[in-house]
Amino acid sequence: MPKMKTHRGAAKRIKKTGTGKFKRAKAYKSHILTKKSPKRKRNLRKSGLISASQEKTIKKVLPYL
Repeated sequence: MPKMKTHRGAAKRIKKTGTGKFKRAKAYKSHILTKKSPKRKRNLRKSGLISASQEKTIKKVLPYL
């Protein structure tokens, strides 16, 4: 059986936490920021977690993480 390849795009965006969950950056922070409130932009700076429904997909895409 050959080795599985890691999806490099996903590997650059997702990190694993100490408890085994997957950490990600939030979307909608790159441009068109003038209409977004300061509170909304501040909350977008914080990291988010991958939802439970997507964890199976992420484990398949990142087998060695």
